[in-house]
Amino acid sequence: MEPTTPSVEAPQEHAFKAEMQQLLHLLIHSLYTHQDIFLRELISNASDALNKVRFRMLTDREVRDAEAALRIELTADPEAGTLTIEDTGIGMTATELTERLGTVASSGTLSFLQEMKQSGQPLDGEMIGEFGVGFYSAFMVAERVVVETCPADQNEPAHRWTSDGAGTYTVEPIDRQQRGTRITLHLREQAHEYAQEARIRHVIQKYSNFIDFPIALGGTQVNTVEALWRKPKGELVPEEVKAFYQFVAHDYQDPLGHLHVKVEGTTTFRALLFVPAQAPPGLFRDDFQRKLHLYAAGVFIQDNSDLLPEYLRFIRGVVDTEDLPLNVSREVTQESPSLRKISKILVNRVLSLLRDWAEAERSTAGSDEPDTRYATFFEQFGALFKLGINTDEGNREAILDLLRYESTHTEAGAYTSLQAYVDRMQEGQETIYYALGDHRTVLERTPNLEYFKKHNVEVLLLTDPVDVFTFPYLATYQEYPLQSIEKADLDLVSSDAVEEASTGGDQEALLARMKTVLEGRVQEVRPSKRLVDSAATLVVGSGGVDRHMERMMQMMNQGLSSAPKVLEVNLGHPLIRNLNHLVATPDQDATVVQAIEQLYAGALLLEGSLEDPASFVERMTAFMVSATTPDAPPA
Repeated sequence: MEPTTPSVEAPQEHAFKAEMQQLLHLLIHSLYTHQDIFLRELISNASDALNKVRFRMLTDREVRDAEAALRIELTADPEAGTLTIEDTGIGMTATELTERLGTVASSGTLSFLQEMKQSGQPLDGEMIGEFGVGFYSAFMVAERVVVETCPADQNEPAHRWTSDGAGTYTVEPIDRQQRGTRITLHLREQAHEYAQEARIRHVIQKYSNFIDFPIALGGTQVNTVEALWRKPKGELVPEEVKAFYQFVAHDYQDPLGHLHVKVEGTTTFRALLFVPAQAPPGLFRDDFQRKLHLYAAGVFIQDNSDLLPEYLRFIRGVVDTEDLPLNVSREVTQESPSLRKISKILVNRVLSLLRDWAEAERSTAGSDEPDTRYATFFEQFGALFKLGINTDEGNREAILDLLRYESTHTEAGAYTSLQAYVDRMQEGQETIYYALGDHRTVLERTPNLEYFKKHNVEVLLLTDPVDVFTFPYLATYQEYPLQSIEKADLDLVSSDAVEEASTGGDQEALLARMKTVLEGRVQEVRPSKRLVDSAATLVVGSGGVDRHMERMMQMMNQGLSSAPKVLEVNLGHPLIRNLNHLVATPDQDATVVQAIEQLYAGALLLEGSLEDPASFVERMTAFMVSATTPDAPPA
């Protein structure tokens, strides 16, 4: 069928949406570093268009220019100050031009970049590839961008898109018959270096050397089209591997390490996977781009494959299998038994690599050149990696062995494994203890830790927000139960102070008075075995959760109320001894009640849940006035 010849129409002007205008302003005026990547992003888009048309032609040969070579051609014109990138890919319709080049791909992109700018964090061109806005990087170097595109569908006419990035763009039909897209950048005066072939050649070889299609500059191919993952492991050159990582991951740093996989048999595939040295921006965002590419017998299928589970979403690289038909749809890949097998193998290989790093770190600790790869990995990805213990039941034990936490037996900022904790357990200790909180310094000062400090029992200090959603749901590690030190039902030996506190006063009367005064606010009042220096503390009773977890749950559910706690009292504390004597004196009851209220409020203050600080200060002031009032002079 002959293509429709477009009628002569005036260009239709459209306004960018407000968020798009703000994003363009941010790109043009804020991203001054790593501007080279605009070319990487445009070439990557061209490669995507070529992959799409190649994929379509597996089942449909009726596309426009079916015999056209799949290629990318660049033309630099220093006299005109222009750079042109042209591909023979799938092209775009007028509707697609408006949808893809007129709106932000992700609604959270702008807000994330603005937050980074306001926080003073470096904002450079490297970030934009993470958020699906790579095309707009052209405006970092171009004062005007012209896109001429002809779709693969023979019934669709060609169109031209033009914009200076200032707020509007135009779309008009043109008389173009060749399938694909041509992007012409009219460079800003300060960016005319990108109209020089030598400069362009350098950028291509740095960022786009491993694109699957020939890239020609001035008629000469400048990239290496090679499936690096298909080379034997022994033939991989380190510099080549690093360059490939930087291409596939859109990263300018070297990777922390890589994994070369070749499996043949009932399941056949090859893979080249990388662990980045630094967590990419937006790692925890729902629209995070995984950058794990899937190929079927060398034919590109997906660039954002979810072959690996969420807790390994930071892994970059390529997986190429011969177990998928070439005409497989992207939807079918989600249900493929072959891919499920490949996923299982890859997860095991990645966990094995991390175990090797962890062992290398342990064996080189204290040496002149310690292996720090695992420490770096856990610092960057530990928060995400921990989620695996909730979502990957089959590998839970392997993941647990790789987790690291601070503890009362480590320096601040240093970590221990659960295995190392078990190795240090005291004789007769049958429980792994932990405490949840926002900061180590706060946890170290909690009264609930006093018993453990006195008896030198190690306690894990969990301060990562992710710990709230992972650690409390672990019942055991190596058959040792895991228990929070905030729980009321800890099996602790009574301290000497508690045993000695039986002398003097009426303990039962005091505890009963406390229960009456605090009725409805606490589950129970009872003697404490865990307190050494403090007078009282609040602990979690039956059916309750740690205060830190409770706070997190309340943030997600504003209507969630706090569960009553158990008030534990240190019977050996001087204040409690004094109250023991006063409780039997009726005319001192007001003082006893005020002291009970102050003890309870102080316990709330220490756990971060005091809602009435004014009353706390008022009572404290009254006690100070009473304590500092001189005795009446003798008559």
